[in-house]
Amino acid sequence: MKLQQVLSYVRKAVDDYDMIEEGDKIAIGISGGKDSLTLLYALHGLKRFYPRKFDIHAVTVDLGFRNLNLDKIKELCGELEVEYTIVETDIAKIIFEDRKEENPCSLCAKMRKGALNQAIKSAGCNKVAYAHHKDDVVETMLMSLIFEGRFHTFAPVTYLDRMELTVIRPLMYMREADVIGFVNKYQVPVVKSPCPADGYTKREYVKNLLRQLNLENPGVKERMFTAIQNGNMKGWAQNNGCTEKE
Repeated sequence: MKLQQVLSYVRKAVDDYDMIEEGDKIAIGISGGKDSLTLLYALHGLKRFYPRKFDIHAVTVDLGFRNLNLDKIKELCGELEVEYTIVETDIAKIIFEDRKEENPCSLCAKMRKGALNQAIKSAGCNKVAYAHHKDDVVETMLMSLIFEGRFHTFAPVTYLDRMELTVIRPLMYMREADVIGFVNKYQVPVVKSPCPADGYTKREYVKNLLRQLNLENPGVKERMFTAIQNGNMKGWAQNNGCTEKE
């Protein structure tokens, strides 16, 4: 997938849900994976022509795994002239060594998000962009149905009351396959996650389930996404300035 196509998807999401306002300073949570780096390229490209002027600041929360090398991401941010902050933490040690968590993902996500939000506020950002794509939206909905018994997924725009911070999800119209195509075409320097729990989560289970469903019923993921858009969930009405609060 070409960068121009990525920008088209992102521009539509930003316009449909009023994600960007004049003067925004938007942090981009960079894990080093394909999704967050695609988002970095996308917002950097959008910044050049979008009528509302905004700035971006890349932020990585280093969980403390010893084999995480961020040099290529530093180089990329330098090439793009994007500010880049690395937040050093001991989250990995706390979860895997001190607490020896059997199900580490929930606690890790909370601790990582807390460290990220603090760094974002310190950098003077009023918004943070998460790299959730269309597959993530549908997977979260299905996880909610299976494990919680409710029809729910995250909103395109979410306001965090306690942090006075707005979360936006500009990749929400892109499929994971689109992201993979973009990363392969432009040889984006993806950094593999060093987390030992990577690939062994409930989300991975649901991802595989959806893959099978889509093979047996072509287009089912798209129909699920349409159901989400039409499901009257808070924050999903287009161009009304509505945001979901957490």
